[in-house]
Amino acid sequence: MERRVTSLYILALVISCIVMFCNAQEVENEREFDYGAKSEKGPKNWGTMKKEWGACNNGTLQSPIDMSNERVKIISKPENRIYNVGNATVKNRGHDIQIEWSGGAGSLFINGTNYPLRYAHWHSPSEHTINGRRYDMELHLVHLSTDPNLINRIAVVGILYKIGTPDQFLSKLMANISSIVDNKDEESALGMVDPNDIQFGSKRFYRYLGSLTVPPCTEGVIWTLNKKVKTVSRDQVRLMREAVHDYAKENARPLQPHNNRDLYLYGPGDSN
Repeated sequence: MERRVTSLYILALVISCIVMFCNAQEVENEREFDYGAKSEKGPKNWGTMKKEWGACNNGTLQSPIDMSNERVKIISKPENRIYNVGNATVKNRGHDIQIEWSGGAGSLFINGTNYPLRYAHWHSPSEHTINGRRYDMELHLVHLSTDPNLINRIAVVGILYKIGTPDQFLSKLMANISSIVDNKDEESALGMVDPNDIQFGSKRFYRYLGSLTVPPCTEGVIWTLNKKVKTVSRDQVRLMREAVHDYAKENARPLQPHNNRDLYLYGPGDSN
């Protein structure tokens, strides 16, 4: 009897972890929402479309926000990020193009907590802004912890891009992305992909507490935004917009209220 109770407890714990893990992730069904300013499924209405999406309208820690140097707190602390080569696929989710690593691609470490890298996807134009300026594209690297005891289980690294020379990492993916243009749920095997090839190019970054930028707009996401703005070609931006469905050619959520959140700028050699 005792062994049976223990087995049921373990099963319940596993199911609970799976449910929590799924609820922490973005909605996969792109038909459920869109980005049209006047659309019934647009960002202004996300929070009223489903009960579990309520944070999209009622949350106080929503993303994206503007990174203003006027309110930033400067802290001296290096970023601890260790990425490895991992097997990956690229998928057209309809509202964006996403890379998914099947495991072992490395982690982001924040205050001693391990956040394994799971996905990377693009938004165009950028969702975050710096001192009011919106850029041409933004890459999100999504890290998910499976620790059910953590309050903040999602950590996202964001990189901004402006028009210029082609991005070398994206150049390697152009053929694969072209093969899944406007084809929802189509996938293309990438083989072994090294996240280090993204070449962050800066050891300075903004950090704040926010949310997912698509439904269910889950809050408690630890955002790390690279301070250096990288470059991407017009052709690369054009492909990313052509690949997704028409309503998502501009798949950036509008800026959200700052609500007096702490915004930090980390970097080696900086001090308060």
